[in-house]
Amino acid sequence: MKFWAHRGCSQRYPENTLTAFERAAELHKHGLTGIELDVQLTKDQQMVICHDERVDRTTDGIGNIRDFTLQELSYLHIATGTAKAEHIPTAEEVFDLLTPYIQAGLQVNIEIKNNVYHYPGIEEKIVEFIQKRGIEENIVYSSFYTKTLEIVQKLSPNAKLGVLDLNASDCLFKQKNFPGAAIHPFWRAMDRIREELTGQTVRAWFTGHLYPEKPTGTKLDLSKLEDQGITDIFINEPEVYIL
Repeated sequence: MKFWAHRGCSQRYPENTLTAFERAAELHKHGLTGIELDVQLTKDQQMVICHDERVDRTTDGIGNIRDFTLQELSYLHIATGTAKAEHIPTAEEVFDLLTPYIQAGLQVNIEIKNNVYHYPGIEEKIVEFIQKRGIEENIVYSSFYTKTLEIVQKLSPNAKLGVLDLNASDCLFKQKNFPGAAIHPFWRAMDRIREELTGQTVRAWFTGHLYPEKPTGTKLDLSKLEDQGITDIFINEPEVYIL
C-alpha cells in the first residue's frame, strides 16, 4: 500500500497549511509516497492552496476564495492551537517548501478545484507553473471535472492524471478518455471487483477526522483495502502507518 498525506498531515495540523505540508514532506524518508493538495484562484487570479471553495470552515473569515484578492486572503488566520496562526498559502509558498523533497522523489497530487466554481485559465496557470520548476515528472493532476483533465492533457500530453469521482465505476467510465490515468474513487464506493481493477492504479480518498478533531485511535485494515484492488490511499494521518 502506498500512502499519500491528504491535505498534508491534516489530522495533527491544520489542513493545507505550510506546517501540515512540511510535516508530511518529512515523512518521505520514512516511506510516504506523496502529498495531496488543492489549488484554486483568487479574485486577482493568484493560485492558492485550499480545499473548500469558501474560507469559512478553515479560517476566521467568511466568503468565497474567488471573491478575495490575495492580499485580502493574507489577512485571514488559520488557528493552530498555538500563538502562531497560519494563512492560506500560495502555490509558490507551498512549492518553494516542497521542491527539495520533490527533487528527492516525493510526489504531489494537485487537485484542480474546478467542479463547483469554474476558474477559467487555472489549468494553464498550474501546468506552466509546474513546468517552469521542472518537477512535472513527480506531479499528478486530478479533478472531478473531466474538462479540466482534457485541458491539462492537451497542455502537457505526458502529464500524469488522476480521474476523481465517488464510485470506482464512474472513475473507470471517465478514464476511457484518459488511457493510463489513475482512478481516484472514494474508499467506501469500490463498486467493482478486484479482478476488474487488475493493472490499475487505484488511489482511494478518505474524509474522516481533520484537525482540530481528536484522532480516533483506530487503524484501517489495509489487507481489506488491498483485497478491493486499492493500491494507494490519500489519508489524513499517514504518520500512524509509517512511523
